Amino acid sequence: MLRAANRVALSGALARSAAVAAAGAARPSAAAASPYALHGSVGAAAPFRQPLPAVSGLALATLRGTGARPISLWSRVGPLRRLPVLLGGGAASAYAYVQYQVAGTWSVHLVPMHAAAATAAAASADFGGLPPLEGAAADQQLAALAWTILALAVSTANWMNDKVDFAKSSFLDALDSVSANLSPLQDSLRQRLDLLQSQLGTFSRDAGARGGSNSSGSNSSGGSPGPSSSSSSSAAASGKGGDEDDDEDDRKHRGPVKPDNANDDEFMDLTKKLIEVRNILKSAKVTGNLVLPSIVVIGSQSSGKSSVLETIVGREFLPKGSNMVTRRPLELTLIHTPDSNEEYGEFPQLGLGRVTNFRQIQQTLYDLNMAVKDECVSDNPIELRIYSPNVPDLTLVDLPGYIQIHSKNQPRDLKEKIAALCEKYIQEPNLILAVCAADVDLANSEALRSSRRVDPLGLRTIGVLTKIDLVSVEQGTNLLLHNEYPLHLGYVGVVCSSPKAANSALAPYRRTAEGTSHVGIPVLRQLLMRTLEERMGSRLTSLSDAVEQELAETNYQFKVLYNDRRITAESYLAETMDTLKHRFKDFTRQFGKPQVRQEVRTMLEQRIVDICEQLYWTDPKQAEMNTTAAKTDEYWAHKLALASSALTKSGVGRSSTQLVVDSLMQHMEKLVANEPFASHPDTRRKVLMLANDIIRTKFHTTVDQVENTIKPYKFEVECTDQEWADATKRAVALLEKEIKESQKAYDAVKSTVGRRTLNGALSYLDTVDKKQVMPTGNLKPAEDPARDPLLRAVPSADAEESSRPSGYSDSLLAKARVAMYHNARMQSLYNRLYHIKSRSCRSPSCQETCPEIFLTCVSEKLTYTAVMFIYIELLNEFFFQFPRDVDERLYYDLSKQQIATFARENTHIRKQLDLAERKSVLDLAQLKLRALVRRQEEIARKKREQERDANRGGY
Repeated sequence: MLRAANRVALSGALARSAAVAAAGAARPSAAAASPYALHGSVGAAAPFRQPLPAVSGLALATLRGTGARPISLWSRVGPLRRLPVLLGGGAASAYAYVQYQVAGTWSVHLVPMHAAAATAAAASADFGGLPPLEGAAADQQLAALAWTILALAVSTANWMNDKVDFAKSSFLDALDSVSANLSPLQDSLRQRLDLLQSQLGTFSRDAGARGGSNSSGSNSSGGSPGPSSSSSSSAAASGKGGDEDDDEDDRKHRGPVKPDNANDDEFMDLTKKLIEVRNILKSAKVTGNLVLPSIVVIGSQSSGKSSVLETIVGREFLPKGSNMVTRRPLELTLIHTPDSNEEYGEFPQLGLGRVTNFRQIQQTLYDLNMAVKDECVSDNPIELRIYSPNVPDLTLVDLPGYIQIHSKNQPRDLKEKIAALCEKYIQEPNLILAVCAADVDLANSEALRSSRRVDPLGLRTIGVLTKIDLVSVEQGTNLLLHNEYPLHLGYVGVVCSSPKAANSALAPYRRTAEGTSHVGIPVLRQLLMRTLEERMGSRLTSLSDAVEQELAETNYQFKVLYNDRRITAESYLAETMDTLKHRFKDFTRQFGKPQVRQEVRTMLEQRIVDICEQLYWTDPKQAEMNTTAAKTDEYWAHKLALASSALTKSGVGRSSTQLVVDSLMQHMEKLVANEPFASHPDTRRKVLMLANDIIRTKFHTTVDQVENTIKPYKFEVECTDQEWADATKRAVALLEKEIKESQKAYDAVKSTVGRRTLNGALSYLDTVDKKQVMPTGNLKPAEDPARDPLLRAVPSADAEESSRPSGYSDSLLAKARVAMYHNARMQSLYNRLYHIKSRSCRSPSCQETCPEIFLTCVSEKLTYTAVMFIYIELLNEFFFQFPRDVDERLYYDLSKQQIATFARENTHIRKQLDLAERKSVLDLAQLKLRALVRRQEEIARKKREQERDANRGGY
């Protein structure tokens, strides 16, 4: 047991020493106090210091090249001095921990020993000269010693656990600190090595380019081409003099456009995204600060503008001709597609889709330009997008070339019109690509003159000297490098021919270091890409702010004008069709059997009036109808049969069906007469045509059915007492209505001519009528006065000028004749009304003397029968079929373009759709611009960090 206690003490000592050493290594400036001070043990560890090994001069030079400070190197490597102390302390701690765990386990197992065994061990043990204990005292002392040893072991175990954890955490913190201090050093070294490698690569390429330029003649005739020739051929267009097979071979050897370094890749990516934003904003028809710059190509005719564009694209696609063929601005967007080998073009305005045949593109451009006839130029642009792996991301505008004098077939102001058109496009923020021929004095260049007017300092103008192979090398070099007409962006000399011919022509310029960067289509491409990217990038923040401001204004307008109510062309069409169907449903509820019955009844009552007026009310024997003898008179029975046949055999089926159809179409016209159909005349016409088609398919069937059902009434009609009583009421109402109408017409004539004048004219006409063979007082005036027998009976002023009173003109007598007719008609109607209300017309047996009641009873039977079958055969089918045909033919059958056209026919909806579309476009543009701004800020931040690290390395 004592041996176990000694082991525990030894383990504790080792643990204290290891913990103190670890604490001193972790905190070299402070002493570590032991928690065993109560037992008289205090330990401290001095900080362990080791001299830093010497650093060679080459290492210091390397560190200076990386941008790190020599002074800060020691502070970064300083934590390495603590590694031996930390490793030693960790090893000692691990050994002590194992020892005290074994000792603690052993002592715990010794406690429950039997008392006799413990006493025997105590009696035989040597306590260093102390007298041995006996009996219970020995047992108590031995037990107390065992519990003391156990408490010491537990305390030691707890203390060791804490110290081991502290040592382990300190060791890990130190390692993290060392790693954190070494990481910036490694990054700086890696960046410096990458920069050195890129500089070495650039130097190698420049040397190879100079060597390839000097040997371009031999490479063109045989052998492998040099780097310069391959880079030149990568961007040059096919020559005009060669055939199509040579051009195709040149394009295959040229290969896709690839960035020279990471910065170029970033430029192309930024330009591509900004071109996407430009196309998005262009679709919203934004102007002002929301327009991104483009490269406007200007130059005189035959200066080589089209050849430069075709050489940049690598395809022959612009129209050619002897006359002026460029009459409209061509907004050309080149889109680089590195993941596809397909080359094609698109005309967004025409919707032709992908056009892979560039000869078709050329013909389309020719047709669009030749469509401008009289004015010779137009400011309506043509949009063309070319997708290819061989083109850079650029936005170009090709304009008509400047002329000095017009031809006899051209308008006199053509020169001014072309100048005004070019002046419109070369304004801020666009770049100007002034194309000039090298063999023509630049003092006469109209392109430079126009660009200087809008860009006096030449800050956004690039000069392109075509046909530079036609001048000497000294003259060409002078134009490129020492031009008397300086431009901030400089001049580039090009030869628009086949790649081999261009390389051969430009070889003398490439022998000099200065000339290499000023000639060739690849140089022009890179210059255009970088300049356009810089111009676009400089406007990125302002463009983002302008888009945000425009979006806020658009959102405000959308909220104020439309209460944030979102609408699309499809939803507007669905809402319009739902409105039509709701109106139609309400109409079906209002146009039921009672309404149809009333219309048919009104029609038949008017026919009864016409029949009675023709057969009864103008009959001279009308007074005999009120007598009892008239019931047995065959004359009145014959007239009744004639009147009944005239009513039942007059085509009631067709006339009643046609009446319902006319009424139906009138109501349908009312349904589509108001908004929203007032803004859609074509849709309104289609709705009416649809209704007419449904009715026409059922019309003849309905007429046949109605005629078959009313056929029994053509031969015999039986009226019950109740039907006769109801017919009597309707006949009385009909006669009273006719009396009111005649009274109204009579009063109108009397108010027009005057009562006394009318009475005198009536007296004169009464005298004339007595002299006529036939009485004309009861005849109805005809609508055409030339055919009116009453007016023909009026003596003219030439025939009896002496007998006619003065002041009685033909028009006055005509009005008097109308008043006489209505007066006689009212008297006849009053007689018939008195007779119908008398007891003589109380029963159906009085049909011969009461024809008005009988015909009214017959018309009521015809009305009920006809309406029943009209409703079944025609109206039910129409009410069921019309809404379904509306959905099928006016909603589901429409294409997306037709739906958009329909919605934009409404001016209010068109404005709302335009505002909603503008809002969505600005939202998308703002999202993309924010991403680009964040990306540019991140790139700028990294560049600043690199510069800061480089500056630190210089100290």
